[in-house]
Amino acid sequence: MTSTDSLQRQLAEHRAEVERVREHVCALHAELPRWGLVTWTSGNISARVPGTDLMVIKPSGVSYDDLTAQDMAVCDVHGVLVEGPHKPSSDTDAHAYVYRARPDVDGVVHTHSPYATAWAARGESIPCAITAMADEFGGDIPVGPFALIGDDSIGKGIVTTLEGRRSPAVLMRDHGVFTIGATAKAAVKAAVMCEDVARTIHIARQGGPVERLSQEDVDALYHRYQNVYGQ
Repeated sequence: MTSTDSLQRQLAEHRAEVERVREHVCALHAELPRWGLVTWTSGNISARVPGTDLMVIKPSGVSYDDLTAQDMAVCDVHGVLVEGPHKPSSDTDAHAYVYRARPDVDGVVHTHSPYATAWAARGESIPCAITAMADEFGGDIPVGPFALIGDDSIGKGIVTTLEGRRSPAVLMRDHGVFTIGATAKAAVKAAVMCEDVARTIHIARQGGPVERLSQEDVDALYHRYQNVYGQ
């Protein structure tokens, strides 16, 4: 674990970057209620501060309408509060574990979006049956194990479940959605898309069985979207 003195040095040396990440994470939180992914004060976004052992995350129990950049909690990657006026999210240990285990991840999002969480309540993965799923997730959206909030158990479940998968989203059993990304914005996009496809596949199944796309087609669609699509 990084010493307190070292964390304070990092905070001072990277002050401009810390404040930039605080502003960015605060702004991204507006996307969660905008897309119907959270209710009241539930849900959270975090981002790693580049070049440091620090992360920025939403404070616990603060209304989305009241959030400011200075409300954002600055923690180390073991979940210890380093700077901020409020306690960090109750999911901080889960986010911190992901950052420790996955150096390629710089953003983590947690939501209780209704359709995706309904799949999590059933303990059922979302089958890759539409092109939008193949594009963004490269296959099914998997279910992770049930774990209580309060330590890094959820983080361990996220990392274990996503290991070897292309999906940036996992449905934690009886809990909700966690998404990861190379940036916090990418993780937010994955959370938005997860709820969208969860709703679409649920609606499709009301009319009968839904068939997965072939693996060959999934691979081709994923490659095109990740490497060719857009500017």
